[in-house]
Amino acid sequence: MELEDVLKEYLYHCEAKGFTTKTMINKRQELKQVKEFLIQKRAITELESVTTYDLKAYVRLKQIGGLQPQSIDSMFKIIRAFFSWCVKEEYLQINVASKVETPKVPRKVLKGFTIQEVHAMIDSFSYKSYLEVRNKAMIAMLADTGIRAMEIRGIESLNVKEATILVNGKGNKERIVFISPVLKRILIKYERMKKQYFKDKDVTTNYFLSYTGSGLSHVALDSVVKEAGKRAAITGKRVSPHTFRHFYAVTCLNEGKMDVYSLSRLLGHSDISVTQRYLQSMNDEQLLTKAINASPLMGKRL
Repeated sequence: MELEDVLKEYLYHCEAKGFTTKTMINKRQELKQVKEFLIQKRAITELESVTTYDLKAYVRLKQIGGLQPQSIDSMFKIIRAFFSWCVKEEYLQINVASKVETPKVPRKVLKGFTIQEVHAMIDSFSYKSYLEVRNKAMIAMLADTGIRAMEIRGIESLNVKEATILVNGKGNKERIVFISPVLKRILIKYERMKKQYFKDKDVTTNYFLSYTGSGLSHVALDSVVKEAGKRAAITGKRVSPHTFRHFYAVTCLNEGKMDVYSLSRLLGHSDISVTQRYLQSMNDEQLLTKAINASPLMGKRL
């Protein structure tokens, strides 16, 4: 079976599964590179001719090229997933990528934010203008819910309710996160300013908007976070949306405010099967109580 034909079919399969645009770009890029390697360097055009040794040679080529272990590990997950799919479709009998070892990824300890630093970043923005209050609301939401960068950018206005937010997470999986009273006060002020600022203007359905009324890019969100870190004089730490997610998780666990199973559900870690089994019986009302009690912003004076 022609390797190129199977790769094309697999990519259509991934699109049908609803993978995000970013994920599809990564898959296309990596699978194109491994295809070119197999055809040009190994003279392989048939899927059945690919061996574990060929894929080991590909990994070795990446290492020689100076690609970092984390990047090699990430790219090979894409390749491994393709060959796993080939087995499921009965195009292959075994996954020839399963025995390929990738370089060990050094474990990096993320130096997280303190509660004082997070409060300082929120307080660094005022309520005096639309962009100021929007930035304050975004920083507060990142810190108080632990949602991902892509998730906060994609929030729809109609999905922000009185005490809950419907979030569209990885793999287009939806989940509920909860709004603490402290965060709600900030959001109310943001919504009031947003309504005034965009009065009689056409805007997108996104909850957080740029000054022109469009949705926010990843770069725009990252710039807001870095500006918060700069204003609060945060040094020696990675100031990024993911660090707020880390802050939320560590705060909830270290202070005993939430068990790991409830936290996992709120963070959207649905790939943990044990967590899923423990949480199936937990209703949204129970999670709401846990989420508010665990709020890193509760006790903050506005």
